[in-house]
Amino acid sequence: MNNASTGQRGRRWLIPLRIAGVILGWIVLLGTIGWGTLAIYYSNLPGGVRAAAAVLFAIVAAAGLVLVRPRRRAVLAYLVFFGALVAWWLAIPPSNDRDWQPDVAVLPYAVIEGDRVTIHHIRNADYRTETDYAVRHYDATFDLNKLQSADAYLVYWGSPMIAHTMMSFGFGDGRYVCISIETRKRKGQEYSAVKGFFKQYTLTYIVADERDVVRLRTNYRHEDVYLFRLKAPRDFIRKVFLDYLKEVNSLQERPEWYNALTSNCTTDIRSHMAPYNPNAHWDWRIIVNGYIDEHLYEQGAIDRSLPLAKLKKRSYINPTANAADNAADFSTRIRAGLPGF
Repeated sequence: MNNASTGQRGRRWLIPLRIAGVILGWIVLLGTIGWGTLAIYYSNLPGGVRAAAAVLFAIVAAAGLVLVRPRRRAVLAYLVFFGALVAWWLAIPPSNDRDWQPDVAVLPYAVIEGDRVTIHHIRNADYRTETDYAVRHYDATFDLNKLQSADAYLVYWGSPMIAHTMMSFGFGDGRYVCISIETRKRKGQEYSAVKGFFKQYTLTYIVADERDVVRLRTNYRHEDVYLFRLKAPRDFIRKVFLDYLKEVNSLQERPEWYNALTSNCTTDIRSHMAPYNPNAHWDWRIIVNGYIDEHLYEQGAIDRSLPLAKLKKRSYINPTANAADNAADFSTRIRAGLPGF
């Protein structure tokens, strides 16, 4: 009697588990249909063709799962169908041969000779407005023995949960090399968070003068910019800097796709630092990167002489950047008085 009652209770527990499993399965299947539809719609197929193909995929996939029996055969057939779509999508190659917007048309590259690094095509655009500018580039040689610092920029343009992150490397002669990991857009192309998941943009590392890439955001886009000095030994900074330049050179020869989740301004920064940091670990704020300063603070990677809220308030550089404008000592002036510098 007791065994029978126990068995009945066990079976009663199985029913909601099975229902939950079915619901979860359908959520996954519908999610893959949604992803596949968008992957086709945002693909490199001709406009009319890709729209029709996206709709056709959604209809055929959904109808097959609902109408084909037995259900296991329908699911198996769909998974094969979806697998073929994923294989096709993964095979879409990135390219450096496009009609690029002027600010990303020229790719930088570096020549490393022992302790001397010559960076070609450092961008220093002359801005009249955010969209009206004259693109300028210059070459410069740096002594790695004079590499002293690494600074992190957090740039907020909307939601406090998401920020654009940039790294700037400082040398003993007062020069800074700022590197911004961004989308390389074609002429007429606008950034879309949704499109950022579907191979719409190639990845680019903009190597720039801070009077360009920082001032663009503070003085012309009027985004909120915060600057933090990273607490790191020089050997670590040198390795990270050279790792950045390795990727800069690689992108010139082998373009890569930008991905809003897996290959973006923050995940790629981590990929350059993690190999040289034995204490590196994954953190959810690497994705929700508007809170990455909290993570850095907890890890002791930025100044902790103040509570985080006060540190962030003191690290806000927009007023000094606006006052400095295009001054030759822009980089020095925006750092004056900041905690940890």
